[in-house]
Amino acid sequence: MNYVEKLFTKPGEKSSQKQSGKSAGKQKAAILAIASIPLVMTLGNSMLIPVLPVMEKEMNISAFQSSLIITVYSVIAIFLIPIAGYLSDHIGRKKVIIPSLILVGIGGAICGWASLMGAEGYWILLGGRALQGAGAAGCFPIVLPLVGDMFESENDVSSALGEIETSNTLGKVLSPVLGSFLAGFIWYIPFFAIPVLCSISILLMAFFVKSPKKKKEALPFKDFLKKVKLTFTENGSMLYAIFFIGVILMFVLFGVLFYLSDVLELEYGIKYMKKGLILALPLGVLCFSSFLTGKLIKKNKVLMKWIAFGGALLLGISTAILGFSKDLWFIITMFLISGIGIGASLPPLDALITESIEKEERGTITSIYSSMRFIGVAAGPPVIALMMKNSEKMMFFLLTGLSLAAAAATFVAIKPEKSKS
Repeated sequence: MNYVEKLFTKPGEKSSQKQSGKSAGKQKAAILAIASIPLVMTLGNSMLIPVLPVMEKEMNISAFQSSLIITVYSVIAIFLIPIAGYLSDHIGRKKVIIPSLILVGIGGAICGWASLMGAEGYWILLGGRALQGAGAAGCFPIVLPLVGDMFESENDVSSALGEIETSNTLGKVLSPVLGSFLAGFIWYIPFFAIPVLCSISILLMAFFVKSPKKKKEALPFKDFLKKVKLTFTENGSMLYAIFFIGVILMFVLFGVLFYLSDVLELEYGIKYMKKGLILALPLGVLCFSSFLTGKLIKKNKVLMKWIAFGGALLLGISTAILGFSKDLWFIITMFLISGIGIGASLPPLDALITESIEKEERGTITSIYSSMRFIGVAAGPPVIALMMKNSEKMMFFLLTGLSLAAAAATFVAIKPEKSKS
């Protein structure tokens, strides 16, 4: 395939056990380089969450306006992700990822500059976030098909995707700590950290992930579109269910993070580093849960279904109980349980959608899935901000209902024994 990204031995080298060991080492280095992308993307977005209350004071904006700083990033990405996925299927994953990382870095620098302007810089800051969103569309969403391209074995794909999802959730763990730590010096420093993080990821991708020299001619757009339609015809119910579940998991995750950040600061006066560490607790559990699940599922698609179902069900139960008390440790405990549920659900969904789709359409289909996840990221903070202002009880009803709906969709629509392998 003209887009497949993998590692090649140098011309003229003899195959040997030593060379095989080197190739395995290069492949591990490539996975680490690829894993830096979701880590950087998550840091670039999630580490702003603990900074939002401070930003509201410094820029004289409302909670809803501050939530738009998260939302505009995701909304732009939602519309551009499918285009990035299509391009990656035709010109190559790496040729899409590296320019996209550059765009994210430039957007971060614009946001940092806008922050220096105070209240007058709010709309410029949103513009910078929009540019970051455009870049983000060509980063993490392209990682999933890239990993699928690198391996023939489904066991290897599932394990690697587990590592990628772990890197993504590790970013969520580090985000509140790093964001709070940097904001403790000057509140806008997290924006200036984004170009630095992007530069590191660009260097790792440039040096450790190699593209093939020979490329086949790209499939004509009409033929490609027919194949995509055929994929939806054959796997439609499963794909739609995974898209739906992805939206809900991200909506609940970013919604409750926004809620917890607000409660910690306004109800308990917990700020900066201490708040970041508390926010990192449920995210740390989420990260560990993703890692274990990725190692456990291998190529067992039936097991993937039931783990995803159990994770969504656990999330629904924990969010339902969460509304009964505002005791600090009770809230944290319920968030820990929620983290286990979300962390367990994500790797099976990633593996099911990646392993069930042929390589020619993989970039496009997985990019649609990523768009769905970004819808959840975009909608969570502003919806929760509005509901916190009007009715917290209804907020918990909504979160619980959505989580249980995700569990029901997993149970009813994901039938791996009938899906295309």
